[in-house]
Amino acid sequence: MPALRTALLQSSGQLGDVAANLKILDEAAARAADAGARLLLAPELFLTGYAIGPDLARLAEPSDGPSARAVADIAARHGLAVGYGYPERDTERHGVLYNSAQLFGADGAVLAHYRKTHLFGDFEAKWFTPGDDGVVQAELDGLTIGLMICYDVEFPENVRAQALAGTDLLLVPTALMHPAEIVPDSVVPVRAFENQLYIAYANRTGPEGDFEFVGLSTLAAPDGTARVRAGRGEDLVIGEVDPDFLAASRKVNPYLRDRRPGLYGSLV
Repeated sequence: MPALRTALLQSSGQLGDVAANLKILDEAAARAADAGARLLLAPELFLTGYAIGPDLARLAEPSDGPSARAVADIAARHGLAVGYGYPERDTERHGVLYNSAQLFGADGAVLAHYRKTHLFGDFEAKWFTPGDDGVVQAELDGLTIGLMICYDVEFPENVRAQALAGTDLLLVPTALMHPAEIVPDSVVPVRAFENQLYIAYANRTGPEGDFEFVGLSTLAAPDGTARVRAGRGEDLVIGEVDPDFLAASRKVNPYLRDRRPGLYGSLV
């Protein structure tokens, strides 16, 4: 099976300007496709910006809203899958917002939709309702793709659930702030190693309201290495998710095989 060339867009876009952010995503998709990528991942809440407070309610859209249709068109025009974060308005529960991520295939069809399950800090708790579905997956180019958002990946139980469900590549759109650089530097590669999967971690960058996003977007491999890592500024980095390497690594590393679930009941 050929490797899945994966692009990570590291950008905070334009705060509160959905049209401008769709343009940035379109341009990144064109660059990624020209480089042979089959998948592009953008950061958490990329379409609107993160630090927009009350504007979240105004800019939030349903999962099939106009911005979603625009992203589907971007994916189809450039012939690659696109994952991104956005604020979702629940059309069935008035006033309920989710911090969500969506993945479109290269044909523009929805592959997966995820609502962040672990909200970070007072800001997110004020505006969002946590999702309840911890394992969301899709199939892409023969690989099983999982979805999470930022803080979710910092919970080992969360990533282990994805691994036990067969995830090969975990997509994590992110809005990681200073001083938590340990997450892309150490936590994400360790999560990839201990769960024997790839993790694509695409972060925002620079100052935004009261926050300082640190960049350092990372594609971590099951051997615990960062196959690509961005710096602190705007960037588009591209790496390979190699199914053959993943299969070989899983044969060598016995973590999942050697588990003893009967000993872990106290965790839940």
